[in-house]
Amino acid sequence: MRTLALALSAALLALAPPAAADAAPAPVPAGEPGIPRLTDDRGRVLTLRGWNVEDKTHRGEAALSAITEKHFRDMRARGFNFARLLVFWDDLEPARGRYSEAYLRKIERVLDWAERHDVHVLIDAHQDVFGPAFGHRGIPEWATRTDGLPFTPHPDDWFSEYFEPAVQRAFTHLYEDEDLRRAQARMWRVLADRFAHHPAVLGYDLINEPMGELREGEDLPAAARRIERDQLTPLYNRLADAIRSVDDDNWIFVEPTPIVGEGVPTGLGRIDDPKVVYAPHFYNTAMEAGADYDPSAGWIEAYEAAVTAYPKEYRVPIVVGEWGPLNNALPNMGRFYREALASLNRYSSGWAGYVWCYGGGYCAVDGAGAWRANKERTAAPYAEAVAGRVVEQGPSRLVYVAGRGGATVLSLPGPTGWRVSLEGRAWRVPAPAGRVVVRAVPGATVTVTVNQG
Repeated sequence: MRTLALALSAALLALAPPAAADAAPAPVPAGEPGIPRLTDDRGRVLTLRGWNVEDKTHRGEAALSAITEKHFRDMRARGFNFARLLVFWDDLEPARGRYSEAYLRKIERVLDWAERHDVHVLIDAHQDVFGPAFGHRGIPEWATRTDGLPFTPHPDDWFSEYFEPAVQRAFTHLYEDEDLRRAQARMWRVLADRFAHHPAVLGYDLINEPMGELREGEDLPAAARRIERDQLTPLYNRLADAIRSVDDDNWIFVEPTPIVGEGVPTGLGRIDDPKVVYAPHFYNTAMEAGADYDPSAGWIEAYEAAVTAYPKEYRVPIVVGEWGPLNNALPNMGRFYREALASLNRYSSGWAGYVWCYGGGYCAVDGAGAWRANKERTAAPYAEAVAGRVVEQGPSRLVYVAGRGGATVLSLPGPTGWRVSLEGRAWRVPAPAGRVVVRAVPGATVTVTVNQG
């Protein structure tokens, strides 16, 4: 999501939270009480810090050509261990039933680069305004049904195109037509079957920023809750079943509608899978329209309250899949980054900023590779993987009770100059540049302190 009509804000913030439901057991305690943490196949508690990686411009033979090994090398050098990789159904299956082996090889090449630089990858089935039938990317034209309803482009506010009748009807058909349901499930089986065992793959984001059709007389918050409850919940259960037919290991990431960004709790129900991650996005209406951050508006607090309701209710980890303003050099943006990062790191297992590219706009770094204004604040020490039960985890101090799951790994972003101290029956072992690897006696309480200087 980039922009949402400003007139929606007041109505969105007025929505009350959903009623509670029965909860499933949590695998690991989290920083925010009641929210479990993401774990790896050895049971280590994971923290993901990274960026989206994309090529929305090139298609066909040139698809994904804007992504290079440099993206992963540079992210890892600054301490990041996570990439949300955008892939497009219209590139994967340009004609019904014909899957592009060339596109799969291109995805695999990107994953190989990520593995080489020790970066976890989330494969995101991305769509913007449904797909190429409306001038964007995502669901193929052959899977787009509009019933002849009108569509008017809005090049100065493309997110508003989601409210065009043809686009809304296309989502309804995707969710409700049995042949399109089967086609989307087959698409995910193809992806998961190909990449289930790739070492870089952490999980699958089933559909980016899903939307739907508003009914007559229905306001947007009520529509979002209904779409999430009645259409997205069964969609995610169908796609999870399709993936599990070929991959029983990787995490499944599910998103609410983008309306959650205005502090609206989701209407999603339970996804019947043992490895589900809730993956909302974190964008503010006013800031996406060009305004500076307003600390007095209480947006970060409202967002945190909204997005933590679902993972507490259903006992699933949370990873924020996209965040970051377009105009990050305004006077209050330094404060925004401080407060946003404090919030994100309090309740989530990780996040991916938007977007790792070299230039202007949303890019993390400029053409020379230097941080753009305030985005350097995203690079800070953190515990990538903790082999044990986390007792305390903050920006400079980690306390855990060591388990038998292997080594604990800390990331220290460049340049060097970090001082690391250990207390407890633990010791450092050799590690790649920018990381500290700690082993400990099982059952020992270990304290790791990181300072700069």
